Amino acid sequence: MSTIERFEHPSAWQADQLRHQRDWEMTLTPEELEELDAAVRHANRAGIWIPECTAKDFPLDRLARRLADIRSRLENGVGLVLLHGMPVTRYSRADIALMYWGMGAHIGPAFAQNMQGDVLGHVRDLGASRSDPKARGYQTRELLPFHNDSTDVVGLLCLQVAKAGGQSRVASALAIHNELVSTRPDLAQALYGTFCQDRRGEQPQGEPPFFETSFFARHEGRVFTKFNRSYVESAQRFPEVPRLTPLQIEAMETLSRLCQDPRFCLEMELAVGDIQFVCNHALVHSRTQYEDHPEPSRKRHLLRLWLRTPGFASRPAAFAQRDRDMLAWQSHPKPPIFDVSEVQAELAH
Repeated sequence: MSTIERFEHPSAWQADQLRHQRDWEMTLTPEELEELDAAVRHANRAGIWIPECTAKDFPLDRLARRLADIRSRLENGVGLVLLHGMPVTRYSRADIALMYWGMGAHIGPAFAQNMQGDVLGHVRDLGASRSDPKARGYQTRELLPFHNDSTDVVGLLCLQVAKAGGQSRVASALAIHNELVSTRPDLAQALYGTFCQDRRGEQPQGEPPFFETSFFARHEGRVFTKFNRSYVESAQRFPEVPRLTPLQIEAMETLSRLCQDPRFCLEMELAVGDIQFVCNHALVHSRTQYEDHPEPSRKRHLLRLWLRTPGFASRPAAFAQRDRDMLAWQSHPKPPIFDVSEVQAELAH
């Protein structure tokens, strides 16, 4: 490969920029909340719910323009939006889910998040542990290391906060890419190479239990990132996976360390009713360990969307294997489940 170059883009930010310029943070207006209420009533009257509900089934006016702006910020801006004011306590869980889904539909179509076909995910402690190589981190209350998800945009709607902990952390993988290009070009070069990541038992039939990807890929004038160190390390359990080289290990360790560096790491609290949207191709995210309330109804609970957006219709060839997983999961999308025992039965695997 030729010499790796820096990638200058608004999403290649350092944390102080976003701490001082908070235009990535916004609040729903009373008029937009009225539109949401009317759109939910419209969809309910038509008998349309998740996953069939599209943007056309969820008519919005001012809020549609705001969501188009949010999509532009995610694709072409800093890649992060924090939206306050979702009225989660005034509606049933089903109606709140429909509101959130309808808003997401105006940004882009939702994709399944696991092989069960769940298109609206529950982020809550199901008693799983990251020590289990088949566990998914969102099923635990443990620290989630920095990573990004297998789609263009991830959205998180906060329904309940933890008793303590559970802070959200975001960093620009592209800013860290540029830091490595300037200071350790050998590590930057290594991160453009091939890494095997664990499919955690969710591979389509006929596919191996791991997929190949790179942490950075340059495609059509942009740099894309796909980073999940935990999945790379757990893929080493398969004998057919090549052993990590010392340079690859150093590159992952350095990338992980820089994600936590205050120059790059932006930490925030998600309050009840907050929606966080993150561009997965530019940013990585993390969550601190948390302690839950003992009452089931007060346990930390977020709803998650994985969205595809038109600005990322063309994706790097290095992501092709993981994209096949996504398409297989998408073949049988399912409506959301709200009974916790059913959620545990479906997602524990």
